[in-house]
Amino acid sequence: MYNNATHIDSKLMIPTDVRQQEIAGELDRAAICVWAAFGFMLNCDTFFKDVKWNKPRTPEWYYRPEAISFDASVEKFAAVFEDVISSQIAGKDIMLALSGGLDSRTLAAAVHRLGAKTFTYSYKFHNSFDETKYGKALAKIAGWDFEEYTIPKGYLWNKIDELAEINQCYSEFTHARQMAVIDKIAPHGNLFLLGHLGDLVYDGMGLDNNIPEHKLLEIIIKKMLKKGGFELGQDLWNAWGLNGDFKAYLEQRVGELLSAIKINNVNARAKAFKSMYWVTRWTNVNLQVFSHYHPIALPYYDERICKLVCETPEEYLRDRKIQIEYLKRYAPDMAKVTWQSKEPYHLFNHDKHLTWQHLPWRIADKSKRVLAEKVFNKKTVIRNWEIQFEGKENDQKLKEYLFNNAELTAELPESLIHKYYNNFKEKDAVYYSHPVSMLLTFSVFLSRQKKLKNISQ
Repeated sequence: MYNNATHIDSKLMIPTDVRQQEIAGELDRAAICVWAAFGFMLNCDTFFKDVKWNKPRTPEWYYRPEAISFDASVEKFAAVFEDVISSQIAGKDIMLALSGGLDSRTLAAAVHRLGAKTFTYSYKFHNSFDETKYGKALAKIAGWDFEEYTIPKGYLWNKIDELAEINQCYSEFTHARQMAVIDKIAPHGNLFLLGHLGDLVYDGMGLDNNIPEHKLLEIIIKKMLKKGGFELGQDLWNAWGLNGDFKAYLEQRVGELLSAIKINNVNARAKAFKSMYWVTRWTNVNLQVFSHYHPIALPYYDERICKLVCETPEEYLRDRKIQIEYLKRYAPDMAKVTWQSKEPYHLFNHDKHLTWQHLPWRIADKSKRVLAEKVFNKKTVIRNWEIQFEGKENDQKLKEYLFNNAELTAELPESLIHKYYNNFKEKDAVYYSHPVSMLLTFSVFLSRQKKLKNISQ
């Protein structure tokens, strides 16, 4: 979360001083082990020991809930939220991605009430289920122009160098799927309105407020670790012969940051930690794909929203209650559009999800997917890495980056690279997709460093 500026530029994501200095210096291998495990750098770490990230100013997190009714909390949210959006989009032609979730839908309701000129869009993977239908329905209700895009198989290989320049390899590449279509979206306006962070600040963390400190630390680390991430981080630690134990180092680093947050409520404290250290170093990195083309507006990052969240009782935030009630109250037609994660239900009847009433729909949906895969040999793509790593052509490209890069094989044992590639191909693709993607990103990073050094000489 940042200040009340109309928009946020990419310098708040990765500051200029890091971009200019990182072509030289000794690698911070301990930081890279953490990066491999979490998918992002921790606190002020960069790839280099002598370069630190200058963290932008963020609001002070606290927890002082007002003695206020739920209805009053919804009314207060509506007033503050719409005021924030109004100030951020004034005089702009906005572009708004619409999905089947709540954050973009809440933005859509507010923008529609404000009467702003809006271009809307949504995208889906090739051979995936139709993610665009929710956005199309919302746009139709508001009377907005809407475009749907398909993320093609293997798009990354033609975009990987450009993406590495944008995000500086601080995040692995498969999550930035907007990169495939951003050049088609960008001509439709001059400001991207984004709903990032809404699912964090307007939900609960689901934690017991009586858990001890060591247990909270364990939970937070577990939440941040990606599948296969700890194993990769530990293997890198051992391959580089770093002193001490990787697990102990991880616990020490995260523990120091957590202990500095003086909030009594466990859920509010965990939320503050995630906003301060996870969002700033993971979510924000790929926001640069948008800010590379146009300014971006992030209402949920605004200080006024932060203050509102810090003064709202956690019980009202849990289970997205405030956003749901805001939509039901102020945009009932939009609230009746299917909630993707609770399909086939919407905001007025989502309580039926995962009850016995939901069972026939789940059986029919599973049968349809199995039939498509077994009979028609059409696998439904549901994960980011599937569009990028599966298939003969994708596999050939992946192997080129992993095994034909002298910089990578000079830095890491080939046996380690083969281990993760083979485990991904033969053992468990879901579990090992993250390690493979991090090795790919590290390979691109090392190649990029060589090019930058050659240019600077």
